[in-house]
Amino acid sequence: MSKVRGAVFLLDVKRRRFVLASLMVAMFLSAMEGTIVSTAMPTIIGDLGGFSLFAWVFSLFLLAQVVTIPIYGKLADVFGRKRVFTFGIVIFLIGSLLCGLSRSMIVLIVSRAVQGIGAGAVQSIATTIVGDIYTLEERARVQGYISSVWALASVVGPALGGLIVQTVGWSWVFWINLPVGVLAMVGVGVFHHEIRTIKQHAIDWSGSLLIMIGTSALILALVEGGVAWSWTSVPILVSLAVFIVFTALFLLRERAAKEPILPLGLLKRPIIMYGNLLSLIVGGVTYGISSFTPTFAQGVLGTSSIVAGLTISTLSLGWPIASSLSGSLIIRRGFRFTAVLGMVVIVAATVLYAAMVNPALSPFALAGASTVFGFGLGFASTSSLIAVQTAVDYSQRGVATGANMFARTLGSSLFVAVLSSVMNGEILRQLKLASENPQFAATLGRLGGHLNVTNTLLNENARQRLSPGVLHILRGALTSGVDHAFWWLLAIAAAGLVFAWLMPKNITNPS
Repeated sequence: MSKVRGAVFLLDVKRRRFVLASLMVAMFLSAMEGTIVSTAMPTIIGDLGGFSLFAWVFSLFLLAQVVTIPIYGKLADVFGRKRVFTFGIVIFLIGSLLCGLSRSMIVLIVSRAVQGIGAGAVQSIATTIVGDIYTLEERARVQGYISSVWALASVVGPALGGLIVQTVGWSWVFWINLPVGVLAMVGVGVFHHEIRTIKQHAIDWSGSLLIMIGTSALILALVEGGVAWSWTSVPILVSLAVFIVFTALFLLRERAAKEPILPLGLLKRPIIMYGNLLSLIVGGVTYGISSFTPTFAQGVLGTSSIVAGLTISTLSLGWPIASSLSGSLIIRRGFRFTAVLGMVVIVAATVLYAAMVNPALSPFALAGASTVFGFGLGFASTSSLIAVQTAVDYSQRGVATGANMFARTLGSSLFVAVLSSVMNGEILRQLKLASENPQFAATLGRLGGHLNVTNTLLNENARQRLSPGVLHILRGALTSGVDHAFWWLLAIAAAGLVFAWLMPKNITNPS
């Protein structure tokens, strides 16, 4: 039997377990979409062609996911979590079905956009439901379980993708979502009993459209900048201009809207403002470390792709443990203490990464730094999310959770784009210096730029065709590039420590 107090639903233990299991399954599917598809892409390109378009398979999924997260948060507050979650799962599964049926790269890209639209609801609403059905004391422990899902997906995805491609074909990389997704949808539909207050609402569709256009333009510039288009090219400049104009229009609209899609007054509250800024930093640092650590291990240390993946997957050891411990810390010492502790550990781990960047490093040392980093993430990310959820009542928890997850996802796109430019710029500088030596100039010129240098080092066959002298130069250039990126990550983590310190020490739980 559900107990209602201000529309917070404390389900019985057995029912909550089924709901949580269903939510974790759904989030596992969404989290695994990047890694499992990456493994299958060479085979997909071989069947469908369109190599020049393959980056859009990932870009459009990310774009569709990010721009819909804050909208789903508001819709969940209006129409109820279960309805919006079910809608998201259905759209995600339709996209998965279409992806598997695709017979051209264009159709696959469009289908991935459909998948992304559904994934935006799955992640944000699942996290909101957890905030609804668990008390403040329990949320941190449950967030530890959810964190382990993301870590598990990063490890299982590549192996599962390779197995599926080699046995039943790449279409099942997408079709495997169908039975599992239906199971998750049924689990939430049957076991999550939601009681909603009937009230007339005015949906801010204009604001929704403005934030979608503005955010889409920004994500497009961040994803394609320095890759498909140079940072000073017309498409990038136009995208950034569209982002600025539509963001300004969105802010004006939100001030006038009766029920804004992102209430500006809510976002200005210190606990929510600094909690979201902290999530922005955590998202950027997490994806930065996750991107550059395996690249360094495989490209410089010469490890296999499996070992390179293990150097970062060890963060899954510390993350769930710290998330579980953060609950009691929050109760005893407050949100600020827990967030500051997490960021101090993250800063320390980033110092370890930066100090250890050299070609003689053991991959076990990287794995150790990743374990420490995971502990920091568990404290910092959990405290920021729970603080935001606890600062509002049920009627605003969807939009508050959506805004927090939007900040985290946006941070990953923003900082990875900036850090990639830093790394690639340093690699290019090192190659220019090396090109002054006529012995290596011709070989380096044939590689065609910094991106091909990185790709060459990550390809075992290509590495073996390089002379020892050229291989030494390329490894040195990549080492210097990753080193620069890690020191920038340290500066970003330090900014996160400042935001954590500015959070209020504690808040009153209104729910």
